[in-house]
Amino acid sequence: MTNLHKDPLFILVKSLSKSEKRQFKLYVGRLGVNSDAKFLALFNLLDKSKVYDEKQILDHKIVTKSQLSNLKAHLYKQILISLRLNPVNQNIRVQLREQLDFATILYQKGLYKQSLKILDKAKSLAIEQQEKNIAFEIVELEKVIETQYITRSIPDRADELASQAMDLSSQNLLASKLSNLSLQLYGMMLKVGYVRSDKDLDQVKKYFENNLPDVELHQLGFKEKLWLYKAHLWYSFLIQDFLSCYKYASKWVQLFIDQKEMVQMHPVFYIKGNNYLLESLFYVKYGTQFKETLEHMEAVMNSDFFPKNDNISSLSFLYLNSNKLNLHFLEGTFKQGLYLVNAINYGIDKHQDRLDQHHIMLLYYKIACLYFGVGDHKNCIVYLKKIIFNKQLKMREDLMCFARVLSLVAHYESGMDYHLEVQLKSTYKFLLKMNDLHAVQKEMIVFLRSLAQIYPADLPEAFRTLYVKLKVYENHPYEKRAFLYLDILSWLESHLSNRPVAEIIREKALEQLR
Repeated sequence: MTNLHKDPLFILVKSLSKSEKRQFKLYVGRLGVNSDAKFLALFNLLDKSKVYDEKQILDHKIVTKSQLSNLKAHLYKQILISLRLNPVNQNIRVQLREQLDFATILYQKGLYKQSLKILDKAKSLAIEQQEKNIAFEIVELEKVIETQYITRSIPDRADELASQAMDLSSQNLLASKLSNLSLQLYGMMLKVGYVRSDKDLDQVKKYFENNLPDVELHQLGFKEKLWLYKAHLWYSFLIQDFLSCYKYASKWVQLFIDQKEMVQMHPVFYIKGNNYLLESLFYVKYGTQFKETLEHMEAVMNSDFFPKNDNISSLSFLYLNSNKLNLHFLEGTFKQGLYLVNAINYGIDKHQDRLDQHHIMLLYYKIACLYFGVGDHKNCIVYLKKIIFNKQLKMREDLMCFARVLSLVAHYESGMDYHLEVQLKSTYKFLLKMNDLHAVQKEMIVFLRSLAQIYPADLPEAFRTLYVKLKVYENHPYEKRAFLYLDILSWLESHLSNRPVAEIIREKALEQLR
C-alpha cells in the first residue's frame, strides 16, 4: 500500500470540496461518451477511498497495471482543467493568461485585428495590476503579429512596442535579481539559522552587498519594492538585527496599506508580510503592538474582502496559531494558551499535505515551550521527541539543536534524569556534528552534567553562578540567539526566586509596558 501522502493524484482528489467534485463530474459528463470513462471510474473510486491502495484499483479492473500510470496522469490533468474553469479560481493572473490564450488562437486563425484588440486590453490590465511578466509576453506576441499585420492607425507602433518591451524587460530583470537574492537569503536562514560568528557575518554581508542591485526607490513598482524589502528583511534576520527586521517588515505591510487592491491580488504576500512583522515585534518584545497587529491581521483575513482558498486556509492556520502562541510567550500566559494545543494538532492533521516539515516542527517546538512554561515537562518532552526523532527534517539545524537542549532541561525538571548522562553525551555529539556548540549551550551542558555532584543545599548557588555566566550573553551579537528559542534566564530566575517561570515572564512583560 502506498502512503496516501505520497500519491499526488490521491492528495488532489481528497483536497476537492463538494462543489468542486460536483463541477468535475458535470465537466466530464458534458458529452455522453464520457459517462463510462475509465478516468471517471478511477475518480469515483479514489473519492470513496480513505487511503491510496493500488491493489484495490487493480482489483476493481478499472485498468491494467501497465495502463494505470497513464490513466492517473490523464485524470490529474482533467481535474486541473475543471478547477481552472471554476469561478472561485478565477483571479487576475488566470484571466490574463486566458486572454493571452484567446489572442493566440485568433492569431493562428489569421484574425490579427481581433487578436490585437484582446491583447491591448489585457496588456493595460496586466500593467495596472503589476503583472509585468505577463505584460511582457503580451507585448512579445503583439510584436509578432505586427510583423504580419501593420496597423496604420498608430504611426509609431513599432517604436512604441519596442520601448514597452525594453521597459518591461528591465523591470522584470530587476525583480528577478531581487527575488533571487531574497530566495538565497531565505535558504541560508532555513539551512543554518542566524549567523554564528564574525566569519559568518562577513560572508553574509559580502553576499548581500555583492548581489543587491542599485535601485532608485521612487522608480520601483509594487513587486520590485516587495522583493527589495524581503531581501533586506532576510538579511536583517540572518544578522540578528531585529530592529531592522521590524523596519523592513513594516515597509512590506505598508505596501498593502497604500495599495489595498493588492491584498486581493497577493493575499499570500500579505499574510507573510504580517507574519514577519509579528515575528520582528516578538523578538524586540513590543507586546502591545504585537497584540494589535495580530488582531488586525486576523480581522482582515476573516473579512469578506479577503480571498479564500485551500492554500490561504493552510497559511492562515499556520501563522495565526504560531503568533497566538508567541503572544502567550510574550505575556507569560502559558496556562491560558493551552487551549491552542488541540486546535493546532487538529489543524496539522487537516493541512499536513500543504505544510512542510519545517513549519510543523516549529509548531511542535512552540507547543513544547508552552508546556515547559506551565511546568508540564513530560508533555514538553513528548513534543520535543517529535522534532528530535524526525528523520525528514533537513532544515533549520538551530531548531534541532535547541530542541535537544530544552529536552535536557525538561528531563532534569521532570525528575527523569536517570539517563541524563547518556542524553548529555548524545546532545554534545550532535551539537559538535552540527558545528553549533556555542557558549550558552556549552555552559548549559556543563551545568546539567554537574548536577549529579551538587548537594541540594548548594543548588541555589549553582543556579546563581550559571545565571551570572549566561547574563553576559543576553545582548551578545551571536550568542543572544539562544535566548530566542528558550528563555533560559527566566528559567534560572524562577529557580533563584522559587517561583513559576510563567510568573517571571509575566512580570517582565508588564515592565515592557511601563
